[in-house]
Amino acid sequence: MTPEEACYKAKELGKRIPELEPVILKDAYCSYRYAFDVIKGKWELAEAIISKDAGYSYRYAKYVIKGRFILAETAISKDAYFSYYYAFYVIKGRWELAEPTISKNAEYSYFYAKNVIKGKLPDFMHNQMILENDEYAKQYIKYIK
Repeated sequence: MTPEEACYKAKELGKRIPELEPVILKDAYCSYRYAFDVIKGKWELAEAIISKDAGYSYRYAKYVIKGRFILAETAISKDAYFSYYYAFYVIKGRWELAEPTISKNAEYSYFYAKNVIKGKLPDFMHNQMILENDEYAKQYIKYIK
């Protein structure tokens, strides 16, 4: 049985199936879905596997534990998209660990300035945005004036 089949079976039955959990634990997506759909809460046993994937870690933090997922923050911080959303929806404020990654993406830097920082970016991010020559950099410059 694959992790997907095991997860689907547990979801279909609407309850935990302990003998299938070792199979589910082989896959980050299935582990997240099992925690969300079946356990409907934190599943500590799965956190090591989930924490290796930025996307599922973000979703686990936002939708399952409804708070910070410290174990996964290094993985999340390496992806600009998930870093922005993690800062906005989970941390609900500035997240310095992810700023170097976010700064490499003008779109998420702009949204980070507007929706998280609510003003001028930290100097190194601000300077990076000023060097960009795209629509988001232009919107950022207009926003901070």
